[in-house]
Amino acid sequence: MKRNKSIFVEFFGDYPIIRVFDFLIENQEFDYSKKDISRYSNISWNSLETFWEKLLKRKIVVYTRKVGKAKMYKLNYKNPVVKELIELDKKLVRESVRDIGKRKIKLKTRGKN
Repeated sequence: MKRNKSIFVEFFGDYPIIRVFDFLIENQEFDYSKKDISRYSNISWNSLETFWEKLLKRKIVVYTRKVGKAKMYKLNYKNPVVKELIELDKKLVRESVRDIGKRKIKLKTRGKN
C-alpha cells in the first residue's frame, strides 16, 4: 500500500524507525501487534526487529495485553520523550497548515489583479 509521506516523515526523513513513530503517533489511542506495526508502518519485520528492543527498554512503546498469541503494544504517551515527539508532530502540522493558508492567500491576491 503506497501512501503519501506525512509531515513528520518528510521532516525527519524516510527511515523505518521514523515511520514507526509516525504510525504510532497517528494511532496513539490504539494498541497493535508487532506484525501490524510492521505492516502499517510499511517496513519489514526484520527492520522492526533491529530497534524494537530499544523502544521497549526506553519505554517508548509499552506492552498492553495479549490477543490470542499476539502481544499488543502502544505508544507510551506518559514518557517525556514521546510527549515531546507528539508535541513536535502537532507543531509541524500547524506550521504546514499556516504555510498552505499563506500560499492560498497569495494565489487569491494574484488572481484579483
